[in-house]
Amino acid sequence: MGNQFFAMMSRMKLIERWSLMRNSQSENISEHSLEVSILAHALSIISNEHFGKQLNAEKAALIGIYHDATEIITGDMPTPIKYFNEDIQGAFKEIEEIAAKRLLAMLPDHMQKSYESIFFPKEEDAYLWKLVKAADKLSALIKCIEEGKAGNTEFISAEKSIKEALVSMQLPEVNFFMEEFLPSYYKTLDELN
Repeated sequence: MGNQFFAMMSRMKLIERWSLMRNSQSENISEHSLEVSILAHALSIISNEHFGKQLNAEKAALIGIYHDATEIITGDMPTPIKYFNEDIQGAFKEIEEIAAKRLLAMLPDHMQKSYESIFFPKEEDAYLWKLVKAADKLSALIKCIEEGKAGNTEFISAEKSIKEALVSMQLPEVNFFMEEFLPSYYKTLDELN
């Protein structure tokens, strides 16, 4: 089975996000993962430059690229279902772990070790994984902002709850990003130029 990994990764563009929401612009996990990667990289750099950490920003970006890759196998489970209760959340974590092992097995043996820490958190990368999780939420918040700018009211309550979740993470890098960079997402192209 050890040669299908990259062909499977190319299928990330086929998995649509926000399936229960009316979207003005569709989004797939390939697009989302690029944004998460960019944001995780930025949060790591902010952490290093403003909060004295010594994080591997490039590894954060890599984890961001692959953070939803298991959805190629599981599909995108809507948040209200995925987090409905602890039993469902636990069962879904198990399913994600099985999917990650299956994807890793699609690499040749000699490459699996290089990808393992991108799919399975190592103790020394715990803070990077927190930042990737925050980047994932930031990406969702940005989607809500974009939908709101397009006149779609479907995302109003999601925007509020995602902002609250980000604040409750109590990560100084996230607060910094939200203060310094998030306001620009509310601007038009002309205002950005």
